[in-house]
Amino acid sequence: MSVRPAPSFVRATLVPGRRAPIRTTSLARVLWIHLFSSPSNALLTLAGAALLWLFLVPTVRFFFIDAVWEGQNRTSCLVTDTSQSIGACWPFVHAKITQFIYGFYPEPERWRVNLTFLLAAILLLPLLIPRLPAKRLNASLFFIAFPVAAFFLLHGGGITGFGVSWTAGILSSLADNVDNAGRQLAASGEVGEFGSILRLLGNAVASIGDALSWLASPLISLLDRLQSSGQPVWYDFGCTAAIVSLLLFLFSGGFRAGWGALLASLTTFVGIGLVIAAMRLDRGGLPVVDTRLWGGLLVTLVVSVTGIVSSIPIGISLALGRRSTLPLIRMFSIAFIEFWRGVPLITVLFFATYMLPLFLPGNFTVDGLVRVLIGIALFAGAYNAEVIRGGLAAIPNGQAEAAHALGLSYWKTTGLIVMPQAVRHVIPGLVNSFIALFKDTSLVSIVALFDLLGSLRASFADPAWATPTTLFTGFAFTGLIYFAFCFSMSRYSLFVEHRLNAHRRT
Repeated sequence: MSVRPAPSFVRATLVPGRRAPIRTTSLARVLWIHLFSSPSNALLTLAGAALLWLFLVPTVRFFFIDAVWEGQNRTSCLVTDTSQSIGACWPFVHAKITQFIYGFYPEPERWRVNLTFLLAAILLLPLLIPRLPAKRLNASLFFIAFPVAAFFLLHGGGITGFGVSWTAGILSSLADNVDNAGRQLAASGEVGEFGSILRLLGNAVASIGDALSWLASPLISLLDRLQSSGQPVWYDFGCTAAIVSLLLFLFSGGFRAGWGALLASLTTFVGIGLVIAAMRLDRGGLPVVDTRLWGGLLVTLVVSVTGIVSSIPIGISLALGRRSTLPLIRMFSIAFIEFWRGVPLITVLFFATYMLPLFLPGNFTVDGLVRVLIGIALFAGAYNAEVIRGGLAAIPNGQAEAAHALGLSYWKTTGLIVMPQAVRHVIPGLVNSFIALFKDTSLVSIVALFDLLGSLRASFADPAWATPTTLFTGFAFTGLIYFAFCFSMSRYSLFVEHRLNAHRRT
């Protein structure tokens, strides 16, 4: 038998070792690769360094090296020697910091603002941390209970009734307005070519008002009995809790499956009762602080947070309405979105502040801050509607078709499948709108509301701090506050986007 030769591709000797690769992890090597790897990169690096030297060095000197850190008045921030250079006047910020935060809020009552900020932080931080439990309870407290508690803390005042009195008042007022409208319409039909038609229509409207009065009569009689009692608020609260809990128990399945809803309702009303007792809302509550005294960071946060939170459901509703197959809903959504996007925010604020009261009944008034909040919420909701509609358009039709094939209804398909994916796609656009809204709150100063920038401008009128550097110091300080909030929102949005797009990471 002959011996087969070894294959030619099998090496008989070891290959000598190669030299180690050049290290690229040292600082010098990294700088060389990223900054001086080519003549154009080197030129851009030198130009960037020159710009940093021209702008960064004077900024550091103004705000830190040549800055004044201690003083009682403007003389500390004035030049006493021609060779001396005075930088930022930080004693001005220290003297006006309370005005920047609270505005003209009464000093003895500022603990209420601090408590509101503390409650907001305690309820918001667990929502922002994904691993913490009880998100549903935490969200209910932050979005439902906290706004009510914050209103009574910041504004003050108490309550004279609860659900029974509120419902009876609304039904009674609505019935009176409808009845008056019907009678006026019938009276206008006494003359004219279409008199019989107007009289018939007016009598029909008046009949609707009479029907509403008949429906409200049991509640009104119950309200009269409650008002004659020694503690009308608590009796009204007890009746409201009993009626609401009984309705939830019956609509949730009764004795078969309604015990959970009954327990949740009773627990909620117990919590509301504890808040009423702790804040003494049945006895007048805290002293009333008019919203015209609010200002500074307080107004900025109230306007921005209210606008951001309330614009999300408005935007979702309008986006779904614009994609609806019902022509009336679709046309209304389109008209609403295009109208509010077609006017500037300044016009909205002027309309809400000065023109809206002209369209309201003479005995009906709305607080100036509330009018601004409503206008900003509608304005931001129209913009967010288009952002969310872009996310809905990015979802393939097969997602909804597969859900319908499984037997899911339209609302379950939208809430569980389509909308979560759409919102995940438009997180950058939504956060961009939130950041823009947070900065646009400075426009409320034109309607006599002193936000952070408004309080800053008001502080410039103090002659005790009139120096050449006071203006730059104040705007720099407020700019840092705006940057801190906007940068925090931006970074958290990146964290949420990265976490929700885990399926796309490799």
